[in-house]
Amino acid sequence: MAGCCAHDGCSEKSEILDSPTWRRVLWIALGVNLAMFAGEIIAGAAAGSASLQADALDFLSDSANYGISLAVTGLGLAWRAGAALLKGWAMLLLGIWIVGSTLWHVYLGTLPQAEVMGVVGALALIANVGVALMLYRFRSGDSNMRSVWICSRNDAIGNLAVLVAALGVFGTGTGWPDLVVAAIMAALGINGGWQVIRQARGELQMTVPAQSRA
Repeated sequence: MAGCCAHDGCSEKSEILDSPTWRRVLWIALGVNLAMFAGEIIAGAAAGSASLQADALDFLSDSANYGISLAVTGLGLAWRAGAALLKGWAMLLLGIWIVGSTLWHVYLGTLPQAEVMGVVGALALIANVGVALMLYRFRSGDSNMRSVWICSRNDAIGNLAVLVAALGVFGTGTGWPDLVVAAIMAALGINGGWQVIRQARGELQMTVPAQSRA
């Protein structure tokens, strides 16, 4: 892999990328995220919570992220970087969508159910922290691995924010804490997507000289 030989060695990176452990972690993460998406999208709609619905869509986005990562595991850098570029744009667009959804809830003046937000947010936090811990060892890999780690990290941060929002809604009797948290989650998604896009573009550029020499 271009760009890794000067540091840890390409063989070590390749072994990690194609290891059964990496695949197994991705399959577990995929299953957890699909289950949490189904539960959270229903709970978010029932509770009228913008932050829960935003988090549910983030679970769906992560499920696609893990599925794509499984599909390109073991392939060349160009394929992995291309997949990461696609995921980066998906993260960015999801963040923009959450901004629009949050503005819609502002217009409606929705008052979410703090109790439901708290329970579901706590379950989502447990799920995401577990996934993030499994993925921690892969955080310094290529853009594809990095995109997976960033998604999981952002999810755990977002779940903590949902719990804070639930306390805020309960304490103030208004929906503003929920909307503020949804906006923060949108910013995390946009920032994370842009980080992945930049690294993926750099890796794609590194593959051009190698292909031209072949």
